[in-house]
Amino acid sequence: MLNIDNILKNVQKPSAYTGGELNSVVKNADEVKIRYGFCFPDTYEVGMSHLGMKILYHVLNERNDTWCERVFAPWIDMEEEMRKTNTPLFALESRESVRHFDFLGFTLQYEMSYTNILNMLDLAGVPLLSSERGEGDPFVNAGGPCAYNPEPLAEICDFFTMGEGEEVINELMDAYSEWKNEGGKRIDYLKKIAKIEGIYVPCLYDVQYNEDNTIKAFTPNCPEAPEKVTKRIIKELDTVSFPDKFIVPYTNIVHDRISIEVFRGCIRGCRFCQAGMIYRPVREKSYKTLTEDAIKLINSTGYEELSLCSLSTSDYTEFPLLAEELLKVTEKEKIGLSLPSLRVDNFSLDLMEKVQKVRKSGLTFAPEAGTQRMRDVINKNVTEEDLLRSARLAFEGGWTTIKLYFMIGLPYETDEDILGIADLAHKVVEEYYKVSKNKKRPPSVNIGVSSFVPKPFTPFEWAEQNNREELRRKQQLLKNAITNRHVKYSYHESDVSVLEGIFARGDRRLNKVLIEAHKLGCKFDSWNETFDMEKWNEAFKNANVNPDFYVREREYSDLFPWDFVNIGVTKEFLKRENEKAKQAATTPNCREKCSACGANTLCEGGKCSVTK
Repeated sequence: MLNIDNILKNVQKPSAYTGGELNSVVKNADEVKIRYGFCFPDTYEVGMSHLGMKILYHVLNERNDTWCERVFAPWIDMEEEMRKTNTPLFALESRESVRHFDFLGFTLQYEMSYTNILNMLDLAGVPLLSSERGEGDPFVNAGGPCAYNPEPLAEICDFFTMGEGEEVINELMDAYSEWKNEGGKRIDYLKKIAKIEGIYVPCLYDVQYNEDNTIKAFTPNCPEAPEKVTKRIIKELDTVSFPDKFIVPYTNIVHDRISIEVFRGCIRGCRFCQAGMIYRPVREKSYKTLTEDAIKLINSTGYEELSLCSLSTSDYTEFPLLAEELLKVTEKEKIGLSLPSLRVDNFSLDLMEKVQKVRKSGLTFAPEAGTQRMRDVINKNVTEEDLLRSARLAFEGGWTTIKLYFMIGLPYETDEDILGIADLAHKVVEEYYKVSKNKKRPPSVNIGVSSFVPKPFTPFEWAEQNNREELRRKQQLLKNAITNRHVKYSYHESDVSVLEGIFARGDRRLNKVLIEAHKLGCKFDSWNETFDMEKWNEAFKNANVNPDFYVREREYSDLFPWDFVNIGVTKEFLKRENEKAKQAATTPNCREKCSACGANTLCEGGKCSVTK
């Protein structure tokens, strides 16, 4: 165990590094065969809010032969102290260096966390490149939504998990235990797990490029590696292992509450949304299972808020029954119930009033675009009247603050669509003064505007991304159009959005850029106070990589870095949706009509739950 007490007094948030929280798992290191470091490449406050980490931490620690511990990126002040005192990266549960763990598993939630992965490996004393790791080094693996295009990290990670991890993580541990008993070499384990569905081992594949820098060929270089890697899904959520305890931090975290996942996937088919495509098909938990999960977590944690987690909570088919059961529990225990991801076309004031008896919170809606044409382009399938009706209901119910989320830089967008955002926000303010009984208290309409980033496995994966100058022009255009003092406007930094887009659709050549960026000191790139675009420009220059190549419009004939991954949803479906976007033609949601996306091929009997 490392002695870190002396350096903790010199950092801002020592409780993020101490461990020992309620419900954390401590085992005897001598009694386990496998040490697994679950690495979240951001701060403790961000990582401890992530439900996926809690689930896999539980699954791994249910094994008698495995000890899973948490590892987070130390903030700037802590890293300085660690480097000053030669303190290596350590796990919270044991306070031991992770250098000799068997696995360091990273979750890839956001492209702008990639430099933190390199910095954490560096702090751990683990070689940054997989080709430089020897027999005694940990296996570095990664999963999560960004892993669906693993190529920007292909030379850094030893392997990737495609899809949902609850089952495949146990198969990986079983294979490791067998490999260890056999006394095999490092490459033997990688070839062994390449046969497991959902596992991608980059060193077992070769990439060739055309003269114009597009990909010519992507081929396996050994018989163990499949040509296509099919994502793993949990077919029956009611039977999958879910924690009955969550770790309760000593300090505030971003989402300091119980989260329960009501279903996976989404019926809606928004054309910009990667999650809505990669998590298909839709699979639901029963309301009885969810209620049992909630009661166990309330009893084991003492949290005062419960949140339902999904891409579109109000699309859950047993929602009324679930809400009724949870309200019985939350009202009795004086616990707040939070319902994020509600859509403007099925907002219910009656439900929100029941939910917020204990604790009243703000309301958030996501129209995404300012004009109906643009909402049809992205297949949002909501109207202006849907939003104004929801705003009216909220204001009549006593709410005075509403948040609205929009995007700019979308494909086929015009300046008129940008100005429509301001117009819509002004109309929401007008609704307040039409219906509110408390006109002495002014309304607050907060609009958050993000910049569109084309993502793999969406109908917009071929789209050109707006450059930083064009994004800034559009941001200023919108700012000038907002004339009502009750509308507050915030937006994302355009440099970060463009960089996110580069890594979202990038290839293996970006590994060199990441290495250069790490050498220059890039880290915590999603944080305004630490992001440095000048360093990134230098990194691209040093690596001799042109960033503009990755934001260009793609052709249907292009071979993408992620084309070897099978997510169920077919490229033919994505092309059809892109063509419909050009015509501003909408596609009905999955419950109204099956759009033959292909996700049913991953279901038992070839039937999605929404079409049974």
